[in-house]
Amino acid sequence: MRHLKRTAKLGRTSEHRNMMLANLVCSLITENRITTTLAKAKAARSVAEKMVTLAKKGTLHARRLCVARLHQNGPVKRLFKEFGPLFKDRRGGYTRIMHLGQRRGDAAQRAILEWVELPIEAVEAPKPAETKPEEKTEGDKK
Repeated sequence: MRHLKRTAKLGRTSEHRNMMLANLVCSLITENRITTTLAKAKAARSVAEKMVTLAKKGTLHARRLCVARLHQNGPVKRLFKEFGPLFKDRRGGYTRIMHLGQRRGDAAQRAILEWVELPIEAVEAPKPAETKPEEKTEGDKK
């Protein structure tokens, strides 16, 4: 019997599924919002919320557990530096899933997975400077 065996298989082997979810969570940490299928979003949400819970602790052991799960140092640094202090007083529910329509082709349900709150750096991101086109001089003409 499969009582209390709730892992979403997603049609993949366990190694492939774990790496895919780790990549989704790393993309969520770096981009603050990802668009994926509903089943993948629901599976990635639990991983992302567990990583934020570890980031709230802020210990070296918690950091090592995050790196072991996500396999990337950059997103883990951002998670501990920005998201840990941001969600320090929140007791859960760090992400939200917004349903979109069906995907063209296979009609899979799409969803947006995003953080409930964003760090100040993400909200007030600097706009890229406008570059002027270079003017041609007489020596450049052919």
